[in-house]
Amino acid sequence: MLNTLARADPTWPSQIDELEEIMYQVQGYRGREFGGTVIPCSSEASGPGRHNAAEWLRAAFHDMATTTIAGGPRQGGMDGSLQYEITSSDNIGPAFKTTLTFMADYYTSKSGVADLLALGVYYAVRSCGGPVVPIAAGRVDATAAGPIGVPLPQNSAFTFENQFLRMGFSKTEMIQVVACGHTIGGVHETEFPQIVPVGSTEKGEAPMDSTVAKFDNTIVTEYLSGNTTNPMVVGPSIQATRNADFKVFNSDGNETMTTLADPETFTNVCATVLRKMIEVVPDGVVLTDPIQPYAVKPVDMQLTLNPGASTMQLSGFIRVRTTDFGADSAESVSLTYKDRSGGNDCGALGCTSTATLLGATEGFDDTFVWFPISVQIPTSSGISSFNLAVNMASGVSQEYDNNGNSYPMQDAILMQKPQSCLLEGDLKVVAAVRNDLGSQPVRLQVSYKTPVDDPNRPVPTLNEATVTMTKGDCVGLYTLFTGTYEGLGDLDYATKFDVVTGTGETASQDAFKAASSLGARCAAFDAPPASLCSRADDPPVESSSTSVTVTPTVTSPGTVTSTAAVETPYHRDTLGNFTLVGCNTEPTVAGARALSGASYVYDGMTLESCMTNCTGFYYFGTEYGRECYCGNKVHTASTNVTLDECDMVCSGDETEFCGAGNRLELYVTTGPIPTPTGTLAIKPTVTPYLRIGCYEELPTRALTGATFPGKSMTLELCASNCAGFTYFATEFSTECYCGQSIDPRSNVTDDADCNMTCGGDELEYCGGSNRLEMYRLINPPTSTSMMPTPTITPTHKPTVPPYAFQGCWTEGDGVRALDSKSMAGNVTLESCADFCQDYHFFGTEFGSECHCGDVLAASSNQTDLADCNMPCSGDPMEYCGAGDRLELYYSNTTAGPSQPLVVGDYSWYGCQTEGTGVRALAGKALVTANMTLDVCATFCEGFKYFGAEYGSECYCGDEFGEGSEAAPSGQCSMACAADGTQLCGAGDRLSVYELTPTNPDTPPVEE
Repeated sequence: MLNTLARADPTWPSQIDELEEIMYQVQGYRGREFGGTVIPCSSEASGPGRHNAAEWLRAAFHDMATTTIAGGPRQGGMDGSLQYEITSSDNIGPAFKTTLTFMADYYTSKSGVADLLALGVYYAVRSCGGPVVPIAAGRVDATAAGPIGVPLPQNSAFTFENQFLRMGFSKTEMIQVVACGHTIGGVHETEFPQIVPVGSTEKGEAPMDSTVAKFDNTIVTEYLSGNTTNPMVVGPSIQATRNADFKVFNSDGNETMTTLADPETFTNVCATVLRKMIEVVPDGVVLTDPIQPYAVKPVDMQLTLNPGASTMQLSGFIRVRTTDFGADSAESVSLTYKDRSGGNDCGALGCTSTATLLGATEGFDDTFVWFPISVQIPTSSGISSFNLAVNMASGVSQEYDNNGNSYPMQDAILMQKPQSCLLEGDLKVVAAVRNDLGSQPVRLQVSYKTPVDDPNRPVPTLNEATVTMTKGDCVGLYTLFTGTYEGLGDLDYATKFDVVTGTGETASQDAFKAASSLGARCAAFDAPPASLCSRADDPPVESSSTSVTVTPTVTSPGTVTSTAAVETPYHRDTLGNFTLVGCNTEPTVAGARALSGASYVYDGMTLESCMTNCTGFYYFGTEYGRECYCGNKVHTASTNVTLDECDMVCSGDETEFCGAGNRLELYVTTGPIPTPTGTLAIKPTVTPYLRIGCYEELPTRALTGATFPGKSMTLELCASNCAGFTYFATEFSTECYCGQSIDPRSNVTDDADCNMTCGGDELEYCGGSNRLEMYRLINPPTSTSMMPTPTITPTHKPTVPPYAFQGCWTEGDGVRALDSKSMAGNVTLESCADFCQDYHFFGTEFGSECHCGDVLAASSNQTDLADCNMPCSGDPMEYCGAGDRLELYYSNTTAGPSQPLVVGDYSWYGCQTEGTGVRALAGKALVTANMTLDVCATFCEGFKYFGAEYGSECYCGDEFGEGSEAAPSGQCSMACAADGTQLCGAGDRLSVYELTPTNPDTPPVEE
């Protein structure tokens, strides 16, 4: 049944899309985490007694308050000028600098400082339980400081009235703004000792009312009742004539304050006056309508030319707002696209594809679910737009067509993410441009941030640059263009860029791409034969056969040109330590999986990558070309079928098969599988908890206290993690949730629905798909006030598959220990491992930083494990290094070569240049096609150093020749001739190792 919704979304794409996501994707899957320091309202992330929510609210007022209208149009207001006014006498204290420092990470060409300060009001007020303050966009950032003019406590009531009149507020509105703005937080003794004497408070802060972390009208009722402790009404401020709140509140004989004593009136008034406050803007600035959440929104949609150039891949996400769905739920999303001409020429795969649910996000007042998109499109017909249908559990299909416009998707120019890269501040971008566009100019537009050389300027400068892209090879219907921009500096990860072809109204662009999404290596494009270069509007080549075998020419350096037939896909009998079981069905049991230990879905799936994902499990299987499943046992309802039913090639390697629809290409380890010593059964008790049944999961989570995912999940582990909570529950074999209460919308369901075994114990049940194995304390406390606070003790995790812990290491001496790729934010060990999945090393630092690399800087040294003592910002149960200390992990299964830390009796010294006219190491030499680091170490036995160079050369010596100098580790980038997992220097670069005694306390690097 079809049902076209009447609710109108913004038309996508919109200029407010970035702000819309920051505003509504508060936390959860793909949460933007803008509220990191103001959620919960009681957060004192900037120090004891400093309530960040209150500081965000005050920051917006201070930015607006210097507005003027003297002698002409209004100037200033909400314009972000606060970033230039940190040292002004109007803005004493650290609050404004810490607020802007946090928000600076979100500053882009589509989210200016002024709009972010306004958005901060929304976050601060809602986090504290206050009303929704509507947020419009479109403010224009100032380029210099404004005048002095923020109201100060020593001012008279008459001065206050005139200052607020200058801002556009009446006397009544002045009182309302102050009451609404002072309902959270307090006054600090370090900034206002005449109001709060130094040493008079426990945390250096005197609250404005008794509910310092709640947005309510207590500040009003306590004032009117005469029992207020507001330091700006009573106390030393009176004698110092700095009792500013009293001066304001009493300026109309308490008439306005009396009306605000009604809680509903207070809430409504605050929503109105705070909106007016953040909409004070210079004349000529036009704000948008208030930002509303999309009902359905395409996010990160990307077209990529696939290897061979005959198809392109449409990827991204469809975000669905579920706030008003009630008891119904979204089960899938169907995407139907139109070809380049607006028709339905979509090739053999058809125009419609369906995506299933991946994750959920929460806002303050909204919930969303996400559906990953992956559609293969013929380049010959292309794409121009698409429409969407949300398929509900009730059978209703709700259609969306972007307000009658369809969702546009241009295929004129495509940013090629696999061929683009970012390394040490140098950006390289490759774009594919359709050949029928002729000789239009192609350019790379870069928006990047540079720190200001001033400690009182917390917001970096936003720079814009344009680079003409260089034309490269023709690949089928497209031609590749390359653009580079070097020297982006330490904030390179924050860079956004566009690729554009054409000018004016005829221009096409692939815009607002994040440099942080790029890898450190640019992959070569697997191009078709040059003879297939053509235009999209060329007539098709006629063929007398229904099948054509293409035999491309392959040229290797130093060899004669030869031909090689395209490899036919086949089933791999063995793979690493695994052997092929066959093709197995998925169970027909509702919610069950053949393998229930862990699962992964991504483009670029190969058998090898799935095997790596499933490290530690006995079985792995691929399905649908892009899905990977792991487990320690196969569900009894899964049956073996003929191998030819697994006929879908892997999305990342068309020479391999990766199952099919509901068919698994199943592999089992060749090692021993322990025989269970017990019987799989429901556990009635897990001391001190009692099982109460199988419960339904909710998009917003049935238990919201804490989350602890892990591949080795057991009921006992989850119970231990949830110590102090009334309830714990396991789900999907590997997930653990805790809470003090169960959301009443979660209902008990059939025990058979909780049919997945635990990832760490196949004799226990750990819930199911959207089903919770629910346990409750046998003797729960009688009130929440008696509930002990959970004890959170971080641990050093020995493994984060496929990575193994290497200990605590120092940062490099003047260089990054791992310098290939970095990110910062809400980091966990798991998110860092995922971010660094293409590298052999990852390390977490300072609680919220993640760094990747294939080589560890030679000046990085192992140190005391206790030095890595900072919990991860995204999971307080894990350690994420410390200041200049890395929680270091290594994997030898990650694709690509690396520089092992230890080779025999030698340890990594560093990358070294050759000498000036002499060899860097001149004691002994070996050149062989069988070169590995181990071969070189053995050959150089007895020497202090050995160095591998150019992949196949080995040199030994006790000292370095004249002119040999240390080089960046990344310059030793050539794989060893006989071991593609190791690095053996490069041209004029040696991977050098030094003979050192083995330290028994140093954990071995797994190789």
